[in-house]
Amino acid sequence: MKQVIVVNDALRLPKGKLSAQVAHASVSAFLAAAESMREEWLGRGMPKIVLKCASELELEELHSEAQTKSLPACLIRDAGKTLLAQGTITCLGIGPATDAEIDTLTGDMALL
Repeated sequence: MKQVIVVNDALRLPKGKLSAQVAHASVSAFLAAAESMREEWLGRGMPKIVLKCASELELEELHSEAQTKSLPACLIRDAGKTLLAQGTITCLGIGPATDAEIDTLTGDMALL
């Protein structure tokens, strides 16, 4: 049981902005999960992993695959109030879900 957040590494976000975007993805994906999965994940200490990808397109494709597999997933689009243009896709939260379910999508991806 875990959650994975995949970051668009091409944006090279400053640490503060990156942290906020990852937090948005974590909370949003958590809220999209079934109550039973949320409770189990909370009980296991909320394990999460942050990975990186090369582009918005890769995040969109990964999001589509997660939806096809009925995994809770949420793309984060920036509000455009600071560094990025409104609508820029910064990251994707997937899960909480079982390790095996998430690993079918992200098992070969690099850590951030």
